[in-house]
Amino acid sequence: MLANQPLADRLRPKSLDEFCGQEHLVGKGAVLRKVIESGNIPSFILWGPPGVGKTTLAWIISNTLKRPFFHLSAVHSGVKDVRETIEKAKKQQFFNQPNPVLFIDEIHRFNKSQQDSLLSAVEQGIITLIGATTENPSFEVISPLLSRCQVYTMDPLNEKQLLELLKKALKKDSYLAACEIEIEEHEALMRISGGDARKLYNALELVVSSEADKAGNQKIIINNEKVLTLVQKNLAMYDKNGEQHYDIISAFIKSLRGSDPNAAVYWLARMVEGGEDLKFIARRMVILAAEDIGLANPNALLMAHACFEAVNVIGWPESRIILSEAAVYLATSPKSNASYMAIENAIGAL
Repeated sequence: MLANQPLADRLRPKSLDEFCGQEHLVGKGAVLRKVIESGNIPSFILWGPPGVGKTTLAWIISNTLKRPFFHLSAVHSGVKDVRETIEKAKKQQFFNQPNPVLFIDEIHRFNKSQQDSLLSAVEQGIITLIGATTENPSFEVISPLLSRCQVYTMDPLNEKQLLELLKKALKKDSYLAACEIEIEEHEALMRISGGDARKLYNALELVVSSEADKAGNQKIIINNEKVLTLVQKNLAMYDKNGEQHYDIISAFIKSLRGSDPNAAVYWLARMVEGGEDLKFIARRMVILAAEDIGLANPNALLMAHACFEAVNVIGWPESRIILSEAAVYLATSPKSNASYMAIENAIGAL
């Protein structure tokens, strides 16, 4: 490990001129750049795949506008957090001063009630909302909130942009610059990143960290074979506190929801191999049984709850069998969230 702080965080751009990619939004004369430079931004949602700069752009807007700036993650926040933040924003409003900005990362993870709690504040101009999402807002954001926001689409980074970031990392990062690094081949790094700057930086840091231990003071040569060997070896492992943790559990739940038992077992195996908390997996299956299956198969909730109780008692490694059986059962059960939606609508009306 070269440093305690990840490479992607160390190299996070601080201004629009340092920002790489998304020329259609933040290039010279582009729509979002004009809005930011004017200082009069509307509420908007940034939609794009992971690692293209959604959160970074929000922080750049914060630094550029010098407004009160609040940051919530939909993964960790609920209605209470939203309301408390809105109250703080009200207290920071001054005569003729621009609205405070509320940035919500992963806004698609908010349910209807949580999104409803934002409506009044956005409509009254108490806050300017900036949302970031990897999912299509048309399906994941409620219509009343969506109608009050602009939507800006962000694209995956192309090879030229990724190579530019690679050169910047080797030149500007003090830890990498201290090593003598030669990129002999870059195709594997490009392929692994898949247009995601964070994946590119993670792969680069992994390879350099591994090779630095072997090379000592000698030059570190990076080629396709080394990249593929090291990255594939670590592919199953993932940061249980980071974004990939939520991406994989999301893929698992979507496989269950989409009635695909093979995919569900695959994502379950990824989590098991990565050392995920078994109670976390079982708890999410209990939630899915209630929300997405409901009365279409009342036994689904019984199965999911029995699974939770069993894995809590049995532990690893036998629990992998219990989780697999429960996942296949839930994936092949009929889906109907009508009862759940009725409850959600009732709560939203309170």
